[in-house]
Amino acid sequence: MIIGLTIILLLVLFLPFTKPVEKNLEIFLFIMGLLAVFVSQVWSADLLKEALVHPINITLAVLIAGLLFRWLQAPLEKVILGISKAMPYQLFIALFVIILGLVSSMITAIIAAIILVAVISVLQMDRKSEIRLVVLASYAIGLGAALTPIGEPLSTIVVSKLNEDFFYLLRLLGIYVIPGVIIFGILSALAVKPKKNDAPHDDFAAVTADNGNGENAQPLTVTETESYGEIIFRSFKIYLFVMALTFLGAGFQPFIERFLLDLNPLILYWINMLSAVLDNATLAAAEVSPLMEEETIRDLLLGLLISGGMLIPGNIPNIIAAGKLKITSLEYARFAFPIGLIFMVICFVIILIAG
Repeated sequence: MIIGLTIILLLVLFLPFTKPVEKNLEIFLFIMGLLAVFVSQVWSADLLKEALVHPINITLAVLIAGLLFRWLQAPLEKVILGISKAMPYQLFIALFVIILGLVSSMITAIIAAIILVAVISVLQMDRKSEIRLVVLASYAIGLGAALTPIGEPLSTIVVSKLNEDFFYLLRLLGIYVIPGVIIFGILSALAVKPKKNDAPHDDFAAVTADNGNGENAQPLTVTETESYGEIIFRSFKIYLFVMALTFLGAGFQPFIERFLLDLNPLILYWINMLSAVLDNATLAAAEVSPLMEEETIRDLLLGLLISGGMLIPGNIPNIIAAGKLKITSLEYARFAFPIGLIFMVICFVIILIAG
């Protein structure tokens, strides 16, 4: 069993960077999830029910947001671009990422990710800046959402398992998470550049289509309008993606329980980089115990939260934003993995100093 799960883990880590798998990532992860479940022999009717039900909320959120953005695209463009023009562009980007990261703990990581996609779609920045903003903002959202039990599944599970109050994680992680969100906002401002339009015009939100005599001028929105089919298909892919992660998390549960739970917390901090490809809520559920000291719980959670932004499957914001903006696994990892590794090292040093 262990050999089989190890092989599956290696395939999940490396094959998404190949073109054939990249184009069919959801199907690939779904197959790997099914294999993990059967290899570990944890298949059950309850697991199947969970896998079918668990993705519904996020899928509906993505579907509804996609429809609303399609219907309200023109006014949203004007509002977003109006705000971005009312202040220096870099300041707008920094404040946007910081505020979005912090409020994600109240509006959920899902809604924050959908807002991120909507704003990026409107701003029409170059591809490099778009990827960088997705990565940095996803890190900010992944960190910020963990401050309350309504922000994301990981925080919900931890607070429930420890039988703690609503602000427990804010007290435990806030001193690390809030500065982290601010840093990601500042990095976004430095890394992102506005797109230079080929033809200058007064309003970035629209240009005018004229029939030659100035009559019947119609605004043409900068961003393309998605078809209903594209919106529905993307929502289905999100559903399949989350189902695959549910199977992967369940399939690797015996592996986690056998090899990880008795390790030193500082070693587990680094091993928790597995959350880059496995559901961090599943890892948190397996690792966190009421018998642990708060410092140990802090170390485990910080490792999970930071590394969750390294690869697309690691967290909900990554999945939603990369799916909508057609960011490949390789494009995402090239920027996200080094950033995450640097932050893992910095946070580890701070943990050692704090004791």
